[in-house]
Amino acid sequence: MASTANGGGGSSVPKRKPVFVKVDHLKPGTTGHTLTVKVVSANAVSQQKKSRNNSQLLGKGGGGQARIAECLVGDETGTILFTARNEQVDLMKPGTTVILRNAKIDMFKGSMRLAVDKWGRVEVTEPEKFVVKEDNNLSLVEYELVSVAEE
Repeated sequence: MASTANGGGGSSVPKRKPVFVKVDHLKPGTTGHTLTVKVVSANAVSQQKKSRNNSQLLGKGGGGQARIAECLVGDETGTILFTARNEQVDLMKPGTTVILRNAKIDMFKGSMRLAVDKWGRVEVTEPEKFVVKEDNNLSLVEYELVSVAEE
């Protein structure tokens, strides 16, 4: 009987163990990151989803209100702005340690922002011992899109 590479029997596909990355390893346009970070600050950004004519905002099915907060998060290697949406906003309290699963890098005005969409998760976890390196903010680095001409 041959042994399987995942070390276990059964027909279910084994879950990959998450590979935790550090903030200073994040690059533009990448996805699938799992990181443990501390929330340094969280600032609510008011945003309304507007329909074609604003009259539909009132009275219909409560809302159209999207809650968004820009949160500075980081670890011992650096910091980055994280865009928290809706229920994620409630978890992002300054001083809290969170695990961001399946996070991606969005570009906003030439700078990197970390985000977790519906395919990822934000989990509050036990407080970590590390001190956030606040003088290495990756969201302050501006990137320029350069198109490479093929010969």
